[in-house]
Amino acid sequence: MTDTAWNTARPWRGIMVATALPLRDDLTVDYDAYAEHVRWLIDSGCDGVVPNGSLGEYQTLTDEERARVVHTAVEAAGDPARVMPGVAAYGSAEARRWAERAAAAGCGSVLLLPPNAYRADEQAVRDHYAEVAKAGVPVVAYNNPFDTKVDLSPALLAALHRDGSIVAVKEFTGDVRRAYEIAELAPELDLLIGADDVLLELAVAGAVGWIAGYPNALPASCAELFHAAVAGDLTTALPLYRSLHSLLRWDSKTEFVQAIKLSMDIVGRRGGPVRPPRSPLTEEIERGVREATEKAVAHGHR
Repeated sequence: MTDTAWNTARPWRGIMVATALPLRDDLTVDYDAYAEHVRWLIDSGCDGVVPNGSLGEYQTLTDEERARVVHTAVEAAGDPARVMPGVAAYGSAEARRWAERAAAAGCGSVLLLPPNAYRADEQAVRDHYAEVAKAGVPVVAYNNPFDTKVDLSPALLAALHRDGSIVAVKEFTGDVRRAYEIAELAPELDLLIGADDVLLELAVAGAVGWIAGYPNALPASCAELFHAAVAGDLTTALPLYRSLHSLLRWDSKTEFVQAIKLSMDIVGRRGGPVRPPRSPLTEEIERGVREATEKAVAHGHR
């Protein structure tokens, strides 16, 4: 049986919710709503939060907004170690500065994309992670080759781990076969589920955490699913997974930010609009998200 209690020594384990950022109708950040959202997630069984990730629309934030989002999360979480800020930036020096600020705030870890201004080669990737690791806070690599065009292959992840640059990886490729190769090449590297719709498969393959999207709307049910999955309790996990999967798969689509915010609005949480260049959902996509969300709520998910 896997111990699913929050790991204070490795605070990046467990359910770390990639938080959506509530915006007012004028597209300003509603920090009070965000603080309440962070508290609600943790009270609902989630282990921590990941502000300033893609779901948090960090690319559209000013430096002042980005810093205040982290401060708000730290204050609301109760324990700053439960906060894993995203520190992605075009330059390694800038990413390191965000990591240093996270370390100063007491955050337990940071989430870092590879260089994403161009298609970086292996040495550039290793140098990038080594530079940010100098901030002294544990670094979780984020492998999203669809958006960054840089693939953190199992071999490259193993090299980054040997370098001492990363402690874990958020694996978003959807290729569950990688879990086994990562375990073979870097057995001490923690595997974190990076896409909601492969949660069960990666949990069975040995994942110890989930950087999650849909707990923003249904944290209690998602927490129950995760804990059952990592404990190997398929009798509980599989029916939950089947019931939620039509909703979870929206986390892996291009419109994931808008979809999750809509689901939040439907269940009574403040999601609100998105900032450009993201645009409102089309009628067809909104209908699909709404149907999947209402189906999940009708099945008792919360």
